[in-house]
Amino acid sequence: MNAGVKLFGGPVFGGPAAPAAPLAPGPGAGEKGLKAGALGLFSSVAMGLSSTAPAYSLAATLGLIVAGVGLQAPIVTMLAFVPMLLIAYAYRELNASDADCGTTFTWASRAFGPRIGWMGGWGIIVADVIAMANLAEIAGIYGFRLLGFDALAEDRLWTTVAGVTWIAVMTAVCYVGIEVSAALQRWLVCAEVVVLLLFAVTALVRVYTDGPPTAIHVSASWFNPLHVPSAKELTAGLLAAVFIYWGWDTAVAVNEETADSRHTPGRAAVVSTVLLLGIYALVATSAQAFAGIGAEGTGLGNTAHSGDVLSGLGGAVFGTTGPGWFLTELLIFTVLTSAVASTQTTILPLARTVFSMAAHKAVPSRFARVHRRFLTPTWSTVGMGLVSIGFLVLLTVISHDVLADSISAVGLAIAFYYGLTGFACVWCYRGRLTRSPRDLLFKGVLPGLGGLLMLSLFCYAAFVVYAAPDYGSTSFDLPLLGRTGGVSVVGLGALLVGVVLMLVITREHTAALKLQRGLLPHHLPSLTGVEAASRYVPADSRSGVGGDWFDVIPLSSSRVGLVVGDVRGHGLRAAATMGRLRTSVRVLARLDLAPDELLARLDDVVGQTAEESAAEERAHGRGGSAPGDDGDEALGVTCLYAVYDPVSGRCSMARAGHSPPAVVDPAGGAVSRPGLPEGPPLGLGSAPFQSVELQLPAGSLLALFTDGLVQAPDHDTETGLGLLSDVLTECRRPLEELCDRTVAELLPGPVDDDAALLLVRTRMLGEHQVAVWELDADAESVARARSVTSGQLGEWGLEDLSFTTELIVSELVTNAVRYASGGPVHVRLIRDRSLVCEVADTGHTSPHLRHAASDDEGGRGLFIVAQLTQRWGTRYTPSGKTIWTEQPLPTAE
Repeated sequence: MNAGVKLFGGPVFGGPAAPAAPLAPGPGAGEKGLKAGALGLFSSVAMGLSSTAPAYSLAATLGLIVAGVGLQAPIVTMLAFVPMLLIAYAYRELNASDADCGTTFTWASRAFGPRIGWMGGWGIIVADVIAMANLAEIAGIYGFRLLGFDALAEDRLWTTVAGVTWIAVMTAVCYVGIEVSAALQRWLVCAEVVVLLLFAVTALVRVYTDGPPTAIHVSASWFNPLHVPSAKELTAGLLAAVFIYWGWDTAVAVNEETADSRHTPGRAAVVSTVLLLGIYALVATSAQAFAGIGAEGTGLGNTAHSGDVLSGLGGAVFGTTGPGWFLTELLIFTVLTSAVASTQTTILPLARTVFSMAAHKAVPSRFARVHRRFLTPTWSTVGMGLVSIGFLVLLTVISHDVLADSISAVGLAIAFYYGLTGFACVWCYRGRLTRSPRDLLFKGVLPGLGGLLMLSLFCYAAFVVYAAPDYGSTSFDLPLLGRTGGVSVVGLGALLVGVVLMLVITREHTAALKLQRGLLPHHLPSLTGVEAASRYVPADSRSGVGGDWFDVIPLSSSRVGLVVGDVRGHGLRAAATMGRLRTSVRVLARLDLAPDELLARLDDVVGQTAEESAAEERAHGRGGSAPGDDGDEALGVTCLYAVYDPVSGRCSMARAGHSPPAVVDPAGGAVSRPGLPEGPPLGLGSAPFQSVELQLPAGSLLALFTDGLVQAPDHDTETGLGLLSDVLTECRRPLEELCDRTVAELLPGPVDDDAALLLVRTRMLGEHQVAVWELDADAESVARARSVTSGQLGEWGLEDLSFTTELIVSELVTNAVRYASGGPVHVRLIRDRSLVCEVADTGHTSPHLRHAASDDEGGRGLFIVAQLTQRWGTRYTPSGKTIWTEQPLPTAE
């Protein structure tokens, strides 16, 4: 594989080597660095049609359908269109909200989590690799036939060599640009459709003029499914016919390279399936009318021609001399180009699925590299081409019969990921199905029916039709199951291999989610100053699990610290970084720092850690790292920190690159967003942080959140903020209910980025719970402080605390009088869930606890205070400092 990548590393296929292709800039839709706007509606439809290989699909399948249902082949071909159209609607609706080239992988990850999403991507890989190997071999066979080398067309070695060559050529075409691929497909598919229409019209004309003895006139009974002899035969016919429509989803797989990526690919998918219905119905009807369903000659029931009915019919319809010979050869050439074109368009969704999985870190990130010039996936395109070549060569060497059975087994992978897409659509939009009849129909009913039909086809094919020992070319004797058809074994075995790989590859997502949930607060503390509720919604894609966090921190003097933050990276490193930052914030908050100062200290911590990490990288010879790419995940973290004081009702806050909170007035429910100065994200800038102070009436509602809450695949940030405001206007509702309604309204389905929400309703302490005195800075104030403290405790019924509190107040006021630089001394008692005693002065020197020596005259007072209190500390203010203590209230006996 390395050699293959180096081969394509130059500007085209030679010349100086180009720098290594860069990784996709981001995992989101439209963020991966592919060439946006390169395709229009016509090119997308051409891609969808070409990928189904109409000429080859009819040539290889029409005989099998006739063998199963007889004259009802046209209606069975048309009925097979129904589940495909239903799934096409699912693709259209999902693409409208998330135009990601990973299609089923991305959408199923959003709906059902990373493991199911990974299996959806694996289903695409299995189907496309097997199909590409088969189509390339078919192209080789038809190429030899067209050139008159019939002996080589029957030689396994030469057909394999030709198949490998076709895969290599088509991989190169896809590598050099999506526009080159689209131009080639437009010409090929137009020529293919013209030839098929010419064949169908000529056949029908001859049926009603000078048709062969086998010709029969078109009858209405051909279009009545009730004339099929049995339900089993009808199901078998549908099973053979449904997969001739497969491939139109290529139009959606190139969505990130399509103009109007949210709408054009979906329209192209629906248009492609409808056009295929017309082509298949017309060709099937005309071929059956001309050749009949007999088992001899050109009859469609002739098993000798069941693998290629068009080549046999070409000479009969057009003739073998003059222009007829040319048209017959042109029909064979059309089947050849159909297989070739489908080989190329099969590489496109395969490479882009792997590319998207790599961008989302579901497979190694090297597969997310983009060519600097062509803006196409490099590793994923070349790598999947090599995998397809290896698959073709391996199965050809092992057993050509196994290769033949693997072709039939493609149907299981197709039914699996198509059905998964239908169910993903219903689940993603489950919260919107009642908004309008259109949403119910196109987002719920039709995709759901499509998913059920595909599930039914999968189960019937895997466990009934394909499992029959006499079906296909091989069979295997399995433990407990006995003799089982090789098609079922190969198809289910390929999907089970994906299960094993999925468990290995997605283990980091599971570990990161467990780590993150373990580091977030399990229960918010019950505090007097605020009532709080929270929600954390993890991302469903593997790359989305990151480091969103929130916290409610009890501070001194009944104050409350509120914090919400968002780590830029994803995975285990981001979750661990989140835990490190949350611990740092709690430690710094205990120092009673102002919000701007806390963020400044946290910024220093992040910057210093990043420097140490970079130095370690350089010491190991790995060079520097970009933020979020093997470097310190804390670089660029956004954070909002607020401190609410329930005594004064003031709330001070500062932010480091984070969104400001929403504040709801309890009187009228008006929602506002305070104009907080936007400081730089942590570790990225030197601009100072600034605090803003708000006066909040009791009952005010604060909503702190991360960007993942308001940035969803189906709406932008402003729309999300509007939806949030609409929910918060009903601020009097219980906080738990408001949290649920917010998540349901803003994130009705699975999400691509973590979202954290913290709702806080403010309270204020009553006047009877707070007592404040101002004293002069002289020795006489010590006795007065003891007196007023004792009197207040008596009013509160806390006489049991009088002795210790008087001792504490006496010591703290004495220190304030002795060491403060003049000015009044303030004493405040707060009766909350503990008894808080504060002494504030104009000094800025902080007292230090120490063990006094036996001959020291001082130094014992603060030690005594520490022994008598539960907690104590120092809080600095613009006018000085405040020393506070907390004592537990006496318990009732």
